[in-house]
Amino acid sequence: MRTAAAVHVAAGSMLLTTLAAAPAGAGTPAAPSAAEVRGTAVAAARAAGRGIDFGRCPAAQQLPGTVRCGTVRVPLDYARPDGEQIELTVSRVRATGKDPAHGTRAVRRQGALVHNPGGPGASGVYFPMMGALPAWKRLAAAYDLVGYAPRGVGRSAPLSCTDPRTFQQAPTDAPVHPSAADKRKRVARAKAYARGCAERAGDSLRHYNSLNNARDLDVLRAALGENRLTFLGSSYGTYIGALYATMFPSHVRRMVFDAAVNPDPEQVWYRNNLDQSAAFEDRWADFRAWVARHDDVYGLGDTSRKVRASYDRARARLAKEPAGGKVGPEQLQAALLQAAYYDDYWPHRARALSAYLKGDPAPLVEQAQAYPEAAAEDENARAVYLAVECNDAPWPTDWAVWDRDNTRLARRAPFETWANVWTNLPCAYWKAPRERPLDVRAGREELPPTLILAAERDAAAPYDGALELHRRLAGSTLVTERDAGTHGIAGGPNACVNGHLEAYLLEGRVPGRRASCAPHPEPRPEPRTRPVERQAG
Repeated sequence: MRTAAAVHVAAGSMLLTTLAAAPAGAGTPAAPSAAEVRGTAVAAARAAGRGIDFGRCPAAQQLPGTVRCGTVRVPLDYARPDGEQIELTVSRVRATGKDPAHGTRAVRRQGALVHNPGGPGASGVYFPMMGALPAWKRLAAAYDLVGYAPRGVGRSAPLSCTDPRTFQQAPTDAPVHPSAADKRKRVARAKAYARGCAERAGDSLRHYNSLNNARDLDVLRAALGENRLTFLGSSYGTYIGALYATMFPSHVRRMVFDAAVNPDPEQVWYRNNLDQSAAFEDRWADFRAWVARHDDVYGLGDTSRKVRASYDRARARLAKEPAGGKVGPEQLQAALLQAAYYDDYWPHRARALSAYLKGDPAPLVEQAQAYPEAAAEDENARAVYLAVECNDAPWPTDWAVWDRDNTRLARRAPFETWANVWTNLPCAYWKAPRERPLDVRAGREELPPTLILAAERDAAAPYDGALELHRRLAGSTLVTERDAGTHGIAGGPNACVNGHLEAYLLEGRVPGRRASCAPHPEPRPEPRTRPVERQAG
């Protein structure tokens, strides 16, 4: 899934035509083959014996000296554990062992806390740096904080589907209701990208999928010397965790699912993306309502409808003359999509839109332009994203199905629908074989208690996904941040959420089957500092 948010409609399910036409998850759910089960055990045993030789991180990572890096070797194909091997980059900061509130008091080390930030295509190698932040210091005292770059990402057997120098196409238009000619161009581009993935990756392309990501996680657990895994997955990382909990329940110590995506095999991934597009419309409305409440600051309109009219004026103007020659309607939409992920973006995106309409394009260009120095990383992330999602499950192969479903959806959810289609459309023309999604579930007697964190209005991971995961994992606890929509809430500004997170990871305590927290405060219209740019997962 490219994006996520709390939604109150299941538009994707209603808008699909037929299961035969849109076979997402069609057929009997997958079961790992005996060869893959054996191969995973062999790889994990070898990794346990080899361990990880941590040392200085590569200069290109730009990590501080406190973070140490190493690699873990995994099979490209788990059915052939003696065949081709790839190396995953791993980063770690050791547990401080000191109570942050009482510096002289020792804290018992509880092992490694491994994090996957989602994507697919995001790297977690920067996660250990979180231990320096106040909200993470208690966890950093008890746990080694461990991040890694999943297969295909960064230096971990990197994937590429096209020349990064031609990947960033800007400025570009993005019609809310594209014409037949616009659609033909996008279809041709999707076919070319899918073809490029197959040509560049060859036979290895099929092995970049979620089931192998879960197997890699078990090998990493063994390499770290952990008998059981303590894991925090965010966004798509929750799906890896859900697969892991199903495939290796006895290897789980504690597991946190932050911004859970829907693991139902019938949802993976075509329907999940339809639901996501519907959810973003609601979160886009939340942003517009906030801007309207601060019309005295931004001057974009004192109602949600007027703010949308301001956005439409900006789109029309950018279509005629891109800002700074770099920002067109598609770049504007992508920048404001970030505001639908994270509400700490709201003041800066609103300020940039306001300034542009008042004659100053500089803030918008700064926030929305494509940066050539990031092209290789962006293209790599896109390649991994598509490889995983396209490989994971069947997708509709008839453009007419995509066109029909999304034309209907765009009538009520125009903000993100077609952008989401263009991101995922290469899956219609994918060359590699498709997996069948695993039927995620685990009984109370199989799996230790797990913790699910969800914002009620998260658009990138609609709330129905958290409910579905909670239903499938017996013994799980669901903590909901009410009336909030930030994508990923672990270690964020909500003290109630963080209290539940710490109680679980530090003491193993959960608040029963369900708990809720009041929303964190809305952002102020003029914060003192800018938010750190984050990659959506």
